[in-house]
Formats: sequence, C-alpha cells, structure tokens
Amino acid sequence: MTTKVIKTQGTAKQHRKSRNSMKEKEKILLAFSGGLDTSFCAVYLAKEKHYEVYSAIVNTGGFDAEELERIGAHARRLGAISHEVLDVTDDYYQRCIRFMLFGNSLRNRNYPLSVSSERSFQAIALVEYARKKGFTRIAHGSTAAGNDQVRFDLTIHVLAPEIKVVTPIRELKISREDEIAYLAENGIKMEARNVAYSINKGLWGTSVGGKETLTSHEELPDSAFPSGPPKKGTEVVEIMFEKGEPVGVNGEKLQPVEAIRQLDRIGASYAIGRDVHVGDTIIGIKGRVGFEAPAPRMLIDAHLALEKHVLTRWQLHWKEQVGSWYGMFVHEAQFLEPVMRNLEDFLASTQENVTGTVTLRLRPYNHVVTGVTSKYDLMDAEFAAYGEENRDWSAADVDGFTKLLGNQQKIWHRKNSR
Repeated sequence: MTTKVIKTQGTAKQHRKSRNSMKEKEKILLAFSGGLDTSFCAVYLAKEKHYEVYSAIVNTGGFDAEELERIGAHARRLGAISHEVLDVTDDYYQRCIRFMLFGNSLRNRNYPLSVSSERSFQAIALVEYARKKGFTRIAHGSTAAGNDQVRFDLTIHVLAPEIKVVTPIRELKISREDEIAYLAENGIKMEARNVAYSINKGLWGTSVGGKETLTSHEELPDSAFPSGPPKKGTEVVEIMFEKGEPVGVNGEKLQPVEAIRQLDRIGASYAIGRDVHVGDTIIGIKGRVGFEAPAPRMLIDAHLALEKHVLTRWQLHWKEQVGSWYGMFVHEAQFLEPVMRNLEDFLASTQENVTGTVTLRLRPYNHVVTGVTSKYDLMDAEFAAYGEENRDWSAADVDGFTKLLGNQQKIWHRKNSR
C-alpha cells in the first residue's frame, strides 16, 4: 500500500526531475545508523528524490571499530557517495552524562534517558559537520509518532535555521514491512536482527523497540536484547568515585568513559539494567520501549548510596528536585535551553565531597548496593550509633528539642480538638 506511494513518485513530476538530472544533483547529509529506517532513506533519497546522498553516523559510545566499519560498508553498498564517523562520546559524557549522574536522573523512576540524551548531541554534531561541508539539507529516519523527530528537528532549527530538514519516513507514513519490501525491490536484503527490532546503542544504554513494545502487556524476549540471556552465579563489583564521577572499577583506576564501558560489560553479562519504560512523549502520546542500561543503573544506584552518606538531608532533597528537572528537560528536547547550564552549575557544586568506594553484588537481572566507604561519611560513630547510643548530647537535650519541635502541632490540636 505505502509502496505504491513510493512508486507513484516516478510519475510526470519525477520524470521532469529526471530530465533535469543532467544538471548537478543537490547534496543531502543523511544521519545514518545502519538500521532499517536509515537504510530505506539512503536508497529512497537517491532513487526517488535524486539527491546525492552523503551519510554520517554520530557515535555516542555505542559502537566499536568493527561495528563502525560494518555500518560504513553498508552505507556505501546502499549507494552513499561517502560515509563519515562523527565521534562525540567524550563530549557527550562531559556535557551531559555526568550531570545526569550527579542528579541521579531517571525518567519515571527507571529509565536513565539513554536515547533521550544522545539525540541532541547527534543533532549538534550533524549541524557542525553540515556547515563545515556546505550541506543545506539534513535527513533523518525518525517517524511521526515519537520523540526523536522533535529532538533532531528542534536542535537543527535552533542552531542552523538555514538548513532544511528532510524526513522520508515521516512524510511517507511508511510501515517497516513496506520499507523491507522497497529495499528488496532494489536488491537490498536487510539482516534479520535489523528488521525484527529497532536498536539504538549509546554509552548511556541501549533502547530496544519491537512488536512486543507496541502492546501494553507483551514481554520482550532475552533474544531481543544485544547482550542475550544472563549468565548464572554472582559477583561483587567495587566502583570508585571522585567528586561524583566514576574513576575506577575493582581497584583499577580508569577514565570515566572507560569505567562506564567496563561496568557495562560486567553488568550486561548478568542482564542487569534491563527493563521496559512507559512514558509520555513530547507529542502527547504514551510510548513503550525496552532498554538495557547496566552501567547507568549500577552507577546511579551506587552514586546515590554514596551521596546518602556524605550529603546533608537538604542537599539530598534539593538535588532530587533538580536532578528530576534536569532529566525531564533532556527528555523534552530542551538541552539547549540556557537554564540547563544553571542546573548543571548547581549539580556540580554538590559533588565536592562525593568521593569514595561503593560495593555492589550482582546476580542475574539484579544488583544491590552492599556498602560504602568514604572519608566524608557523615555516619560517624564519634557522634552517635543509630538506635544504640549518643555521645554528643544528653537525654535532657532531646527532651527539650522534642517539645519545641512539636509546639505548633500541639497548639493546633488543642485549638481544634472537639
């Protein structure tokens, strides 16, 4: 059905364009991941719209060298004139991930904003590359029914309003089945994995969408997740933090990005951080997506446990509010909003004493924090042992304090009791 829409592009209007194809074709930069949607876009934009298609993948830490090489070869096989890898992993960590960690930011209490956060950085990188190379059009493979279209379009519009955004999937309202059929008609057969599930990988986690997530009740199978079924057994992991940032794993000092990768490898083997997120999209509909984020979930839980020991109650209280707002604004495509820099300043200022080591025990599908050590630990036996004894105040002090604390409640109840 939708395939007919594509074919009808080759009518009189397209023939007129074809007669003009002797002239220089217009160039377009395609945001390319190698999945079904962007593969369709690569062929469609060249064959039906007569663009010179140049592809670029923005790596936010989810791809190794072998995967990037395979994706590049696939882009060239689809007809891309050139393919570029734009690596923004370190920038993504420094400018966003560490602040989400400082804020313990989780969407709806479980999702660490894996794809939500990386899309803005992918769009920023595409704008910078497009301007450098003289592209006046950027294409992406987002549909009309999700958040990513807003994140890409808004970022491009804010930073480069002169660049036109082209969105074939959104404009055609094409189904995945019709995309597969169209590519097959043009001699392109996609890998079964790329067809069955839409997978987005980044440093801060992987999202997984498929037929199960289009329902409200079906469970994603282990095979849908890149790491597959978990191994058996249990092990202990130690994470070292310095001023809120992860700087080591199991006694080995590491740069934060490498520490995240190390934790991702360890946690993924136990299928830790695997869950389904249900939330409200920017465009007002409910959405459901699977994800696995071993490192983010382990790090956020460990980081929060350390903060509980070294921060005051009011620091923890206001951090919870600000961290939630920061995560919400990242999700809502507001990363470029100036207030985000103000929130980042606050979050960074709270991390001065967030230094220490946190121990976690890992089991299949599960992890728990088992202990914290820090020279800034406020749980100090010099002053008191909770529920046991006090050393810095007397029983009379507590009696007077309790009476004063309850004064207003006592007065209200006496005035209003029947």
